[in-house]
Amino acid sequence: MTATAVDQTLRAATVEVLAEHGWNGVTLERVAERVGRSRVTLWRQGLSVETLLNALLDDLAQDYRDTMWPVLAAHGTGRENLVRTLTALFDVIDRHIPLMLSSDLIFHREQERNGSVSFLDPFERFLREGAADGSLHPRGRISDVAEVLLVSAAFTYVHMRGRHHWSKSRVRGLTLDLTLRGLVDP
Repeated sequence: MTATAVDQTLRAATVEVLAEHGWNGVTLERVAERVGRSRVTLWRQGLSVETLLNALLDDLAQDYRDTMWPVLAAHGTGRENLVRTLTALFDVIDRHIPLMLSSDLIFHREQERNGSVSFLDPFERFLREGAADGSLHPRGRISDVAEVLLVSAAFTYVHMRGRHHWSKSRVRGLTLDLTLRGLVDP
């Protein structure tokens, strides 16, 4: 069964169950209960917990790839492209905020499952380019800095948007300022 076979109602119910019970607590019965159907009905439709969770991860991965493509094709300094990368990440997060709020393992689960989307690649690329062109000054191994940058920016953004209900502009401005500040001073 493909990800497109999982309708939006089931996706939303799966996110709710995930948020309440964690990855190991998502069951077909719990999802079925949320949508007012029986577990057997979902099972007869060919749905499984794996199908439901994979549909969410497929959506996130595809959105990330589609959103990052123009950033990766853009010209500019490493710093300019890193800002574009962070902005694109925030756009993806805003479209998947309920999923992102449900677990801090979302990126890890997609990487473990599929491996075809490297969430860190754009960060590593533009940190390297910024170090080479002098527009960024990462301190430490690029792969480590990229990982800390992605996690710091992503989960600060998720928390402030989803739990504190800050506006996009407010949290983006502050998160960009704070995460870039340590990278721009020599």
